[in-house]
Amino acid sequence: MSAHCCNHEVEQNAPRTQGYRRILWIALAVNLLMFAVEIGSGMRAGSVSLLADALDFLGDSANYAISLWVLGLGLAVRARAAQFKALSMLLFGLGVLAVALWNAWRGVLPDAPTMGLVGSLALLANLGVAALLYGYREGDSNMRSVWLCTRNDALGNLAVLLAALGVFGSGTAWPDLLVAGVMASLAISAALQVLRQAHGELQAGGGREHG
Repeated sequence: MSAHCCNHEVEQNAPRTQGYRRILWIALAVNLLMFAVEIGSGMRAGSVSLLADALDFLGDSANYAISLWVLGLGLAVRARAAQFKALSMLLFGLGVLAVALWNAWRGVLPDAPTMGLVGSLALLANLGVAALLYGYREGDSNMRSVWLCTRNDALGNLAVLLAALGVFGSGTAWPDLLVAGVMASLAISAALQVLRQAHGELQAGGGREHG
């Protein structure tokens, strides 16, 4: 994704692009595996924060797949892909809020030990992916969207662990529901950041085309 439309720049950035491509494939595999683990565990535990995290892993899998598709293409294509992913993040955030309200209305009490165990596993997975992506965090809007998603995932995992402690200590579902709200806010905030950057890239690209 670091390559631009100029052929000379593509050649110069080829090693960096290939390294990024390998990292995205690893991230895609990790996220698909963790989605399967968390969706099952979240349903058994009755935890909305685990279900939200599972859906986040699925969304990130699509994020990485799209990033692999646009890797090496022009800036405008990458920016539009970033817009699509940002809108997906925005919908995810709104969806989590809806599920949290639904669980609050139903009065579901999640299983704290399951939340803690699965949340710890998810945190380790996301920290590993974040470490691989750290060197690409200041790229274009598409690269930035990948980094922000992964960073938010790690923060979300920490929040799930805190929610597990809160549910265990209080015997209520409110810590789980509050964490779901925090995760939704992170998704919405990151989506707005990426949308602004992608819009700027498209505006700048349009200016160069007409210049």
